[in-house]
Amino acid sequence: MVGSLGFEPRIANAPGWYTKPSYTTTPFHCTTTPPDHSTASNQELIINTLIKLKANAKAKRTLEETNYRLTRLSEQCNLSNIEEVKTTIANMTSDDKQNYVNAYARLLNTNGIEWKRPYYKSERRIPTIPTRENIMKIISAAKKYALIFKTLMETGLMPYELSQVQQRDIDLERGIVNARGFKGHTSRTFKVTQETTAMLKQYFTKYQTFPESEMIGKMWRKTKTKVSNRLQDPSLKTIRLYDLRHYHATMLYAKTRDVLLVKQQLGHRKIETTMIYTQLIHLNEEDEYTCKTAKDINEATQLVENGFEYITEIDGLKLFRKRK
Repeated sequence: MVGSLGFEPRIANAPGWYTKPSYTTTPFHCTTTPPDHSTASNQELIINTLIKLKANAKAKRTLEETNYRLTRLSEQCNLSNIEEVKTTIANMTSDDKQNYVNAYARLLNTNGIEWKRPYYKSERRIPTIPTRENIMKIISAAKKYALIFKTLMETGLMPYELSQVQQRDIDLERGIVNARGFKGHTSRTFKVTQETTAMLKQYFTKYQTFPESEMIGKMWRKTKTKVSNRLQDPSLKTIRLYDLRHYHATMLYAKTRDVLLVKQQLGHRKIETTMIYTQLIHLNEEDEYTCKTAKDINEATQLVENGFEYITEIDGLKLFRKRK
């Protein structure tokens, strides 16, 4: 049986195995009979897992990440031995343990094997928010990708979410962008600036779609390195593509003091995920707001009488705010 995984699986101990797998169009061959989990080699187990995930229409990124982490594990333990794998993960110094657990769970699930999955809770790192000036230094040097990066900065979309946006999802007259959610995010709608709208019109006269997320990330790294070297400013190299999303969320909260609106715009399902952005800005006393929600007309009326102004409605709740 021949199955195309979309990238070349890495083999443990082979040169360059630890690098991010590159996409190829080379078909991958396997035997017609899945290997026995108890006797199969690490390589056979990884290959079989990837083929089954591909057959179940898992995303290319999922295959890539699963392949990478299973290969890392296979260097240190026997993937057929569950307890050995659990011990290997437990002894890791990385804060990425849970992702290794998830990758190994996929391997076991494809073989119909049940296990007691360990759970590792990692502390979420508070991101460093770049300045608009530094972001624009990179964007201004990006040429074709300037629109891509600017759209990410103005919408807070994940690169993969933007890569899935089609021309039919954009109102080029009003500057409205509709995007489908990814990784549990909800689908949402954005209004971009007139400048970005004009850039979108020009872009779609030349191209039919947005680039894939892998290419967007590659071009961001290439551009920021080039600008950093030219300006002799090493701090520019520390700005990640995902920081554009953090920048958008932080600036949106700074402007509106509306954590529910930020939650909606980022597509978060849990308010706890959004709350981190309330810690990333310094609130000047004269700019601070008190925010309250109203469930019905009576509560809304009472808030207005107490000096609150209506902002928006999210998830059936009307949001009001009053300057302190």
